[in-house]
Amino acid sequence: MRQAMSTSISPLATPFPALPAVAGTTPRVARARYKTWDRCDLTFVTLDAGTAVAGVLTQSKCPSPEVEWCRKALVLGQARALVVNAGNSNAFTGNRGRAAVEAIAARAAGQLGCQPSDVFVASTGVIGVPLPIDKAEAGLDAAFTAAPTDWRAVAEAIGTTDTYPKGAIATAVVDGRTVTLVGVIKGSGMIAPDMATMLGFIFTDAAVEPAFLQAALSAANGKTFSCITVDGDTSTSDTVLAFATGKAGNAPLADSDSPGADAFRAALADLCRQLAMLVVRDGEGAQKLIEITVAGAESDRSAHRIAMSIANSPLVKTAIAGEDANWGRVVMAVGKAGEPAERDKLAIRFGAVEVARDGLAVEGYDEAPVAAHLKGREVEIGVDLGLGDGRATVWTCDLTHGYISINADYRS
Repeated sequence: MRQAMSTSISPLATPFPALPAVAGTTPRVARARYKTWDRCDLTFVTLDAGTAVAGVLTQSKCPSPEVEWCRKALVLGQARALVVNAGNSNAFTGNRGRAAVEAIAARAAGQLGCQPSDVFVASTGVIGVPLPIDKAEAGLDAAFTAAPTDWRAVAEAIGTTDTYPKGAIATAVVDGRTVTLVGVIKGSGMIAPDMATMLGFIFTDAAVEPAFLQAALSAANGKTFSCITVDGDTSTSDTVLAFATGKAGNAPLADSDSPGADAFRAALADLCRQLAMLVVRDGEGAQKLIEITVAGAESDRSAHRIAMSIANSPLVKTAIAGEDANWGRVVMAVGKAGEPAERDKLAIRFGAVEVARDGLAVEGYDEAPVAAHLKGREVEIGVDLGLGDGRATVWTCDLTHGYISINADYRS
């Protein structure tokens, strides 16, 4: 019997979709018992020979040994297995942490008869506690003999403070064949990625060359995972990996000119966006999903930085939690972003209602539709700087007492 990830499910949660098996992948889960919980916390996915891999990894200057391991392995572009540990991030653990990753990769490689560099490892949970090698190896041994499972079980096993399992699917027609992409992700707090978000894993039966897979994933990340934030904190362990088994039988996608390349890239971007939204919807303590669009900036990059300044502002996020259309807090967040902005050209809206324009409150605007909009589960904030054509959209959630409660006793 599966144990619920949390007794209190986010009000923004969406049902887990029906995800098909992906040819060339075999997922299994087991109990390594990294924490005192009665649930599976180790995931082992085997990948057929010839599987290509790409990834985006945290830009934190204090990355986990797993991130360093994956960064080196990605250069080779091939994968035979994925191991994910939940409950212990193994970050900031020195040589003991590195030894744990090496032991995990070696044990999995020995089971599969491949090189340790073909095994990708990711861990999530408490920082500063070395991953116990004995538990990891016992968990792996259990996974080796476990029955194959489904993607929902994987999504549940990789979670920590998540309140619901997260998965998504997309398809594309490539070279006359329908290829499938499925993804699972975990993430709820410590979300302000510079590259990805917590731990996310994508599997496709499409045949894709590693270099093109990397280019497509990096492009998708820029518009999805790198456009979400929960609390402004970038994890030491953020990792998104994409695996392409090639079992669909299409002519391998090698570059942008390959038949079906555009369709594949669009499907991958769609899948990444779905996964990113699932993380924001499960922000720790979240009650509202907030979409922030900044237009009229001098560049897209400038618009993105301003949008993230708004999204990461505790004052903006608490105002939305309190259903208060305090547009002055949005002005504050625009001004502190350090990007070009002119007060007397600024316009702000909540939902479809403009509340400020030309540096002033809109005289006599109707507050009733604004109040109604803020009472909903999904809130839109729009800013127009009136300076250029730069535009960006990011997503965040409100900041409630629940966030404090979860993180005040995270280690217990």
